[in-house]
Amino acid sequence: MSTAQQVPDILSPEFAADPYPAYRVMREEAPLIWHEPTQSYIISRYEDLERVFKDRNGEFTTDNYNWQIEPVHGKTILQLSGREHSVRRALVAPAFRGADLQEKFLPVIERNSRELLDTFRHTGSADLVADYATRFPVNVIAEMLGLDKADHERFHGWYTSVIAFLGNLAGDPEVAAAGERTRVEFAEYMIPVIQERRKNPGEDLLSTLCSAEVDGVRMSDEDIKAFCSLLLAAGGETTDKAIASIFANLLLHPEQLAAVREDRGLIPRAFAETLRYTPPVHMIMRQSATEVTVSGGTIPAGATVTCLIGAANRDADRFRDPDRFDIFRDDLTTTTAFSAAADHLAFALGRHFCVGALLAKAEVETGVGQLLDAMPGIRLADGYDPVEQGVFTRGPQSLPVVFTPVAD
Repeated sequence: MSTAQQVPDILSPEFAADPYPAYRVMREEAPLIWHEPTQSYIISRYEDLERVFKDRNGEFTTDNYNWQIEPVHGKTILQLSGREHSVRRALVAPAFRGADLQEKFLPVIERNSRELLDTFRHTGSADLVADYATRFPVNVIAEMLGLDKADHERFHGWYTSVIAFLGNLAGDPEVAAAGERTRVEFAEYMIPVIQERRKNPGEDLLSTLCSAEVDGVRMSDEDIKAFCSLLLAAGGETTDKAIASIFANLLLHPEQLAAVREDRGLIPRAFAETLRYTPPVHMIMRQSATEVTVSGGTIPAGATVTCLIGAANRDADRFRDPDRFDIFRDDLTTTTAFSAAADHLAFALGRHFCVGALLAKAEVETGVGQLLDAMPGIRLADGYDPVEQGVFTRGPQSLPVVFTPVAD
């Protein structure tokens, strides 16, 4: 067992500025750390995170979400287990795969991307974060749900507050209070919309959720509200950061950018490698159901376990030359990268694998392809070096680029 003093603390400015050297020390010298400030055991090796997420022996639970996310979302599918979980997942999953995704929502994705691109494609410059990435996924989710995209700023403010709450490892009371206010405000906004949609259903995802039934079970208003809150936060924040990170990585590796521009079939490879190399979510928590021995020591029953995805995805025991961004690497399988059989851990694994993974893939493939079409000769603005920010979630806060303007 190691103590946090042996490596840069996850709450330190040094760690926030660049966690990757600390991750390497953790994996090699301190794979299990008791972290007093967060009252959690930190694990960082791929084999240990894979074991936690797949949880074949019932050693880990998501009971931590009772205090970690319920205060801002309400009770969500992430907290459920057994039949209750499988039924709830069966209620929501069809909208995020197969015919519904391709026929109903792919046109929504394509249209929202084009609308944003049309605001700057003729200018020759843009901030890919502010002008596109932070807006695109939220607009998509709002339209999928049949909500008013004119409320974008409210949606973005809510999910930013939620993500800040989830990443509030230092326990800032103001951040906690803002997150709890968001739950109240979002409920006041959503519950009347849900009730109206039950009376007058449409073709949108919210109507689908209102009418979905599996084994005689239907979602309550609170269930649907909580899922929509989770979808906005998780779908907005992660896809936002994924798109920004893909471009940051490609712009810093011009030969790979040129390859992707030439062959758009490489976009899924670029996305999968970005999820491994610079994942949007760097840590996920679980709770131990029993005493468990992992690399470096033993975790007692009932403990919070902080799983460092950002560290495990760069484990040299799993990936060759892990600190190199390489969309052509042969130890990352693209065909399974957006399923529960993924090699990377960015979407977790097992029964709680991200239900929105294929939606994220569709958004990223569409968005990256359209951005490349709209921005010939794209390069970073002079003198700009992309800087990641964040600890719980992480990505470029801005990404100014210049390109050859495209006429309307």
